[in-house]
Amino acid sequence: MLGEEIVRPGDWSVQRPGLPPGGWAFEFHNDNYPDIDDTAEVVLALRRIAHHDPVRVDKAVGRGVRWTLGMQSKNGAWAAFDVDNTSPFPNRLPFCDFGEVIDPPSADVTAHVVEMLAVEGLAHDPRTRRGIEWLLAEQEPDGSWFGRWGVNYVYGTGSVVPALVAAGIPAAHPAIRRAVAWLESVQNDDGGWGEDLRSYRYVREWSGRGASTASQTAWALMALLAAGERDSKAVERGIEWLAATQREDGSWDEPYFTGTGFPWDFSINYHLYRQVFPLTALGRYLHGEPFADRHRGSGAAGKPNAADEGSGEVSKPLAAAKASGETGKPLADAEGS
Repeated sequence: MLGEEIVRPGDWSVQRPGLPPGGWAFEFHNDNYPDIDDTAEVVLALRRIAHHDPVRVDKAVGRGVRWTLGMQSKNGAWAAFDVDNTSPFPNRLPFCDFGEVIDPPSADVTAHVVEMLAVEGLAHDPRTRRGIEWLLAEQEPDGSWFGRWGVNYVYGTGSVVPALVAAGIPAAHPAIRRAVAWLESVQNDDGGWGEDLRSYRYVREWSGRGASTASQTAWALMALLAAGERDSKAVERGIEWLAATQREDGSWDEPYFTGTGFPWDFSINYHLYRQVFPLTALGRYLHGEPFADRHRGSGAAGKPNAADEGSGEVSKPLAAAKASGETGKPLADAEGS
């Protein structure tokens, strides 16, 4: 990842000509447009590595943080690639009839940035607080958040809740409790979570509704775990669903498209979503939040769980799965993008 850092100006410099570069791209080869979302996730990942050259890591992280802060839009939030790219005019061009071509700030990207900044000790920075205020204002009346780059309200909520808690918003905060209540209300009878692509067009009918999938179940679990709901029935049922649907080779099947390119118009089936996010959720269920000590140090609040308290307790769903050999090797937490 250090070798993939983008250290030269790109198209984003049109809006931020004086901002030094530093970030990572969504694509393999796109030095013109590093991605704010992926930059936040790369920084989180680098902070979990015992690298042989920590000075090099610190410098790369510092450049990424500086660049990300400089890409904040005027409303306090972050988009994926650009700053204040919100004009609806390009969508009216005849050759742009395939979907959204602008890049307005979104809850999922803003959440990942806020989480990263909190881990970097910037939870109380005014720029981070503006992002938090924007997220709280963007919560839907039912308690969810819209998901721009993943389907859909389950993804948005699964991104925002861990970020808010990481930044010091207590688990008892009304916004967190509304999100928990919404996730519990849309949990499927089989214990998993799913959301159909049609939620981008028919919100009332399809928000949080659809066949259970591995990635969407994991997103819901990540939110509930961050909100201190580790011992809840909803989490227990979700963990049981992931354990029961894991295949013999250790992977999960996911025929549904849970990634978003242009909402409703262009969807993506990321083949690693079905692997990375369930492992992340299961790892956090077993071992707690990856930066929990830093969160507590910055004043975050929430219900303690067995993993945080170091009790070593493994709850019934995974204990049973381990005994039968369903989970294979011990689970390790992983960061997804």
